[in-house]
Order: sequence, then structure tokens, then C-alpha cells
Amino acid sequence: MVQLFLQVPTDGGSVDTDAVRARRSLLNEAESVIRSVVRSGGRYEARMWLCSTISSVHLLDPRDQRDLFLNLLEMKDSRRDVAARLLRMIFDKKPKKAGSVLAKKLHMLEKFFQGNPERTVQWFSHFAATGDLTHKKGARALAHFAFVNRDVCWEELEWKGKHGQSPAVVATKPHYFRDLDVLQTVENFLEYVPDFWSSEELADSVKDGEILQIDTEYFVDQFVYSMYEENFKDVWQVVEEFLMEEQFSSLSQYLLIHLDEQRLLRFLKTLGKFIRPNALCKELAFPCCWLEVLLSAHIDQISLDELILLNCVIAKGRQLWHLMNGEEHEEERGRMDDLVKGTNHLTDADHFALIKDFMTTKFPDALKWIGIQSWVIFCDLSKKCRSADSCESLFTGSNIKFRKALDYSLVKNDGHPAVHTSDTDDKVLTRSSRKRRRDKKKRRHRYDSDEDNVDQLLELGTFNGKGATESQRGSWHLSTDDFSASWDIADVPDHLSNHYLRVWLKWACFR
Repeated sequence: MVQLFLQVPTDGGSVDTDAVRARRSLLNEAESVIRSVVRSGGRYEARMWLCSTISSVHLLDPRDQRDLFLNLLEMKDSRRDVAARLLRMIFDKKPKKAGSVLAKKLHMLEKFFQGNPERTVQWFSHFAATGDLTHKKGARALAHFAFVNRDVCWEELEWKGKHGQSPAVVATKPHYFRDLDVLQTVENFLEYVPDFWSSEELADSVKDGEILQIDTEYFVDQFVYSMYEENFKDVWQVVEEFLMEEQFSSLSQYLLIHLDEQRLLRFLKTLGKFIRPNALCKELAFPCCWLEVLLSAHIDQISLDELILLNCVIAKGRQLWHLMNGEEHEEERGRMDDLVKGTNHLTDADHFALIKDFMTTKFPDALKWIGIQSWVIFCDLSKKCRSADSCESLFTGSNIKFRKALDYSLVKNDGHPAVHTSDTDDKVLTRSSRKRRRDKKKRRHRYDSDEDNVDQLLELGTFNGKGATESQRGSWHLSTDDFSASWDIADVPDHLSNHYLRVWLKWACFR
């Protein structure tokens, strides 16, 4: 049976130093396997996992968040990728802010339409149809400007018919503008009516930012030039406002994944200066707490390679398991299988001595060794907890109370159902039932949004698909989290190894 060590013992007891030494040797071998998996083809995935964990950091003031990303924008090469991606976010989420800038930089539009009939048609062909009273987009600007300045530019309007239309006629029948030869008219305006390209009419038509969608990359290039070559303050103001308003998770997930490793590490060092861990963080109340504490006080003690490895074993053990089980990592998978099969037995005293040995190392190293130990437990559980019977046998042998999620009956750690004798118990079960449904719904949303959802869903499908046998099905509420959520067979290894991790990180690293 898998040894879980989910409780801190009250006293040490007799220690088998050879057993402790053997476990340290096993953990060293496991570290070697993990580094090999990440190094040989898994580096990009592992960096993406790290960016995903970074995005969950929650202890940032909006102004600090702004300054953090402004610092990133000032780094070498960020003009090429970070600034461009950030502007695409702004164009997509806050087009009116970008449109207000474009309305002050109308010279961009002259180059935009010159020699490009497709863009011209997309923007200037929205004249009112019969029965409509208003034109739209660039057509509105063109018609309004032509009426106001008819004495100097009406003759530049080109009509498709045998003769042109007079201002008086078109004023009463705006749908006549649909007979305008838009391409030739815009060409005439580009050549002979320069005032149109700095007019209020044109500025008003682009303020909503809709024009940005015609050719986003053109405007991205123009805005980047305005930021870095012209230092145009209006663009920077829009950028700064967006950086303060947008969620940190969204910015991180979209901007960090393409950074080279040098800039990513510099970003993390700057991030660490802005993080101020609170009491909740030291209680590991949030999944990213270990990272927030590490960045805030120990970032200078760790390389990016070490940080990637830490994240793999602490936050992304399930994804690491899937990566290792790919065809290209057959050798590493074999080595890990042999290690798990050869896991030596430890008493509670031996394990306690092992943890205290970790505590003599630097904080990042203590995190690493406890993380690797938790991942070894995860690997062992993933091999052995593949049926309802094996899971319930593990719960019973590890003094974990459990309640089957289907009938909600509390089961003692001897495997026998508990008898409810009060109304209070029934109320608790009713609340747990509602909580279970909410938690299952939350987990489905988590898989939908997580970058690593494909692997997770594949694993769920392996155990819970329509072809699963009855012995492969099972769902329980566990005492490890006060029966607050239901855990399927596929979730049990992840939950129990994470519970081990939380218990011992709190005791060894966050007291």
C-alpha cells in the first residue's frame, strides 16, 4: 500500500538512518528523471506551466501591476513581441480607447487606404439603403464632410451613373450615395482633398475602434512606432490604464508565454519586489502561495531551471505525469516505474527525520525535495489507485474517512457506514450534496480554462468514460478536505499527493 504520511507525528521515535538515506537517494534519482523529461522535448510545455502558475499570483496592487508590465515593455526585444501582443489585447478588449488615440493620429489612415481597394471598400461602402436615414463607418464621414465642404470637394465625388448627383437631391435621398464609385472617390480625396484626412468627421468615425479590425497588424505596427519612436504620450496613457484595469491572470497568460528565458527571469525578479505575502499566504490558502513566498524573498537564490522544476512537482504534477508517459519519454518512464516499484518502507519516525533533513537546506531546496517526494507519491498512487476497491482500501489503511458521493453515507475508516442520529447530520449532508454539485461544476470550468486541460480531460476520460467498467468508477467525499468536494478515481492521486504537499510545506517551510 502507498504510504501517505498525512499527519505530523507528535514525537520522533527510533529512526532507521539507512532507510532515510535510501529515500534521499531515490529522490535524487527522481529529480534526474524529471530533469531529463523537461530537457528532452518538454521544456516548452514546462515553461507554459510556469506561466500558468505565475498568472495565479494575486497579491499585486494595480499600480504595481502597471509598473511591472511597463518594466517588461522597456526590456530589449519587447517591442517586437510583448508590445505587439499587448496592443492586440487592447484592440480586442478596449477598442474605444485605441480608437480615441487613432482619432488624434489620422495620418495613419492615409497610408492605410492608399493603393488598398479592399480596405477602402470595407470602410467607406456603408451608405444608407432605401428607407435608412444614416450612413455608417467611413461612409458617414465621407458624406458628412462632402456636404459641409461641398463648394470645394463635391466635384471629387465619382458616380457610377451617366451623370452625378447634386447636394440638394442627395440631401433628401441619402440612399443615392449608394451610386457612388467609392474606390475612385477615395482615390480623389487622397490626392486632392487633404483636409478630409485631418477632419473631425473622419476622427469621429474611428473613435469606436471598429476600423482596427479591418487590418489589426497594420495598426499594431503603427501604434508600436508611436510608442517607441515617437513616444506618443496618448498611446502610453492608454497602455498604462489598460495595465491597471486588466486582470493579472489575463495579462500573464497572454504576454509571458513567448518571452525568452532571460526576460522571463527578469520579470519574475521584478514581480518578487512587488509581492508582500500575508498571513493567508503563509497558510497556503491559495495554490500559488508557495511561488509568492519564493519570489518575494528567495528569487535571487534560484535559477529559472530550478523554478521550472519546482513548478512541475509542486503545481503541475499531473501534467508532468502525462508528459512523461508520452512515447518520446519511454526511457524516463521506465526509470520512474523502477523507482516507484523499489520505494523503500519508511516508518513515521523515518519520514519525520527525512523532512527535518530537508529543513536544513535553503528554502528553495526544501520546497524542491518535499515537492519531489509528493510527486513520487502521486506516481505511486496513479499506478495503484485504478479501481474503487483499491481507493477505498487506501483510504481505510491511511485513516482517511470517506463518504461515497452517490449515496452520501459517511464511512468510518474501518469501511463500515456511520449511523446518523441527529437532524444536524442530515443538514450537513444536504449542504455537502449541494457543495458537491457546485464543486463538480467548478472542476469542469477549470478544465475548460486551464492551458493544460487536454491532458487532464484525457485522464478523466481514461477512468470515467462510457467504456469504464464498474470497478473503475467511484467518487468520494474525503476527510482530508472536510468532505467539501467529491473526488473521482482520476482525481484521487492528485488530491492526496497535494494534501501531503500542503501538510509538510506548512510544517517545514511556512511556520
